[in-house]
Amino acid sequence: MNLGETLRAYQKNDPAARSKLEIFLLYNGLHAILYYRVAHWLYLHHCKFLARWLSQHAKWTTGVEIHPAATIGRRLVIDHGTGIVIGATTEIGDDCLLYQCVTLGGTGITTGKRHPTLGNNVMVGSGAKILGPIKIGDNSRVAANAVVLRDVPENSTVVGVPGRVVRVNGEKLDHVHTPDPVALELQELRQRVEELERQLQRKES
Repeated sequence: MNLGETLRAYQKNDPAARSKLEIFLLYNGLHAILYYRVAHWLYLHHCKFLARWLSQHAKWTTGVEIHPAATIGRRLVIDHGTGIVIGATTEIGDDCLLYQCVTLGGTGITTGKRHPTLGNNVMVGSGAKILGPIKIGDNSRVAANAVVLRDVPENSTVVGVPGRVVRVNGEKLDHVHTPDPVALELQELRQRVEELERQLQRKES
């Protein structure tokens, strides 16, 4: 792990971050990542009990639970972090951003790949749940409180319960400016009603 580039990533993604020293000393998300890097090294070197002990200690001190077997790329930013759970077979690419209470979890499968894969530059909003061995494509956004159970293409935004994909054509969205899923459903229903009315008028004429 390159600590300097991770600190720069925090500064880039968190406007409240005033200095690298403040991030290093006070940000529990960064502390969770540092604990994970050590625990992951131990796990890969067959010190699995010690790795799990360290990951549990990290959970108690940071509020973030990352299984040491998970695979995490460079410059991950965990903003706030409390309540985040990352399962054992999770894979996270480079330059990802996770907000509080995110779950990267399983769906009850007990063997093999059980947890999601996040591509590069993926943002997951607060309270979102991504469950099962699914893939979230590069540059995608998962809105706050979405529940995602299916693969998501690259450059997409997912909203709602269950999660549905909204294409954004490269527009960069964050967890505040993602579309309202209820409004999207109402818009689709309105369009459907208008189409049915037009069909009815054609039949009557």
